[in-house]
Amino acid sequence: MRARVLMVQGTASSVGKSWIVTALCRIFARRGWRVAPFKAQNMSNNAAVCPDGAEIGRAQALQARAAGISPTADMNPILLKPEADSRSQVIVLGRPWRTLEAGTFYQHKKTLWPVVTAALERLRQQYELIIIEGAGSPVELNLKASDIVNMAVARHAHAPVLLVGDIDRGGIFAQLLGTLWLLPPQEQTLIRGFIVNKFRGDYRLFEAGVRILEARGQRPVLGVIPYLNDLLLPEEDAATLPAVPLSRTSRPTLDIAIMHLPRIANFDDFDPLRAEPDVQVRFVTHLEQLGHPDAIIIPGSKSTIADLRWLEQKGLAAAIRRLAVQGVAVVGICGGYQMLGEAIHDPERVEANETHVPGLGLLPVVTTFVREKATFQVQVRVRGEAPWLAPLTGTLMTGYEIHMGRTSSHHPWLEIVQRNGRPTRVPDGALSPDGRIWGCYIHGLFANDAFRHAWLDFLRRQRSAHCPVTPLPSTEARIEASLDRLATVVEEALAMEHIERLLAEQTP
Repeated sequence: MRARVLMVQGTASSVGKSWIVTALCRIFARRGWRVAPFKAQNMSNNAAVCPDGAEIGRAQALQARAAGISPTADMNPILLKPEADSRSQVIVLGRPWRTLEAGTFYQHKKTLWPVVTAALERLRQQYELIIIEGAGSPVELNLKASDIVNMAVARHAHAPVLLVGDIDRGGIFAQLLGTLWLLPPQEQTLIRGFIVNKFRGDYRLFEAGVRILEARGQRPVLGVIPYLNDLLLPEEDAATLPAVPLSRTSRPTLDIAIMHLPRIANFDDFDPLRAEPDVQVRFVTHLEQLGHPDAIIIPGSKSTIADLRWLEQKGLAAAIRRLAVQGVAVVGICGGYQMLGEAIHDPERVEANETHVPGLGLLPVVTTFVREKATFQVQVRVRGEAPWLAPLTGTLMTGYEIHMGRTSSHHPWLEIVQRNGRPTRVPDGALSPDGRIWGCYIHGLFANDAFRHAWLDFLRRQRSAHCPVTPLPSTEARIEASLDRLATVVEEALAMEHIERLLAEQTP
């Protein structure tokens, strides 16, 4: 038997497709379906690592979690990771394939389309229902001939399509009706309903709007989904970061400044910090925004050398060095860890034409880029190399690696003891003697509650001797609660009986 299919497309990027697919995966999983997500092609530097080391978009990993299954490369067979404005690393079935200029990528449709269809077919043989996500808009007319993610997938799978528009940004009628009318007739027939997303206020004020959409579009409006705040789920696109509420408290105790690098990657590392009631998290792009925070974090980057140059040009590098001398804590994760070191070597020109670049000089480490990419789910053990880490000595934590550099450190504070389920012993990370400055390659560290609390308590002691904080539920519990809340709200807003009829029409 082949799985039934349902596709969610949008009128533009960031209209909420990913979260609606996430909600549908949880809704149908709660109803007893064996359901899986699928997105043929994604573009994001916020990636996840599957249990076998394959790399896929963070959104598809979250959708798999919502469905109660482990993520696989088939759920996102093609992932584009931008390295520059017009160049991306292309990940195919979870592994680096090529680095291509934007104009060149579209020449490879004949090669990549069979990869897409084969991945979808494998999923359809394993599950009962596949929720397919589109990308951007299906009516980017100049790119439509090279489409391998929107209507090309819908036609191939004979999938009914739900079209999502974002009413919060305005122009909902032009969004939904304009998209529908720009499609050729054979593709218009695949659009089986509209979804109005991110509605604020009294729904009754939009009842006339629903009637207009249904009359003009000759399609039912299957739901008006309210605007949801504070879901504490990872964002896929770094462009949304400035708009995300970075503190939900009127009395923050700790101020953490994160460098919003041009090629910032895996920024959901810091979602657990944002959830803390006394922590204010700020993403900084200009020197004037930096101020005098309690801690500075340099996150992962898809282009470490270019982003290090950006920090220098913005005056942020000099400011970070100055604040570090003044006692401010500084942390580097992955690419940020590489930047904190004394130097970065790139003899094979993996990232840039420069073969040697000085680092920030805050940690005694040196990084050398190699072409082999490390992608692992990991388990790490803490070494108590600083006072605030001492209570955690020997503690096991989980996380993942995605990097192409190798960094030498004489005083590692972590030991990787498991990669993709296999035992290993690999030292990682470096830190200053007082523990204020540290870095490592491990993403996801702050999701480990004991580690996060130990570091934040260290920062609190630096600021004040008495900072009582109410304990929060664990990061894992908050994510699960957010997934359930998202699914419940979307389920209540959607005409689920209509969606079930769309599935019943299909012959498995």
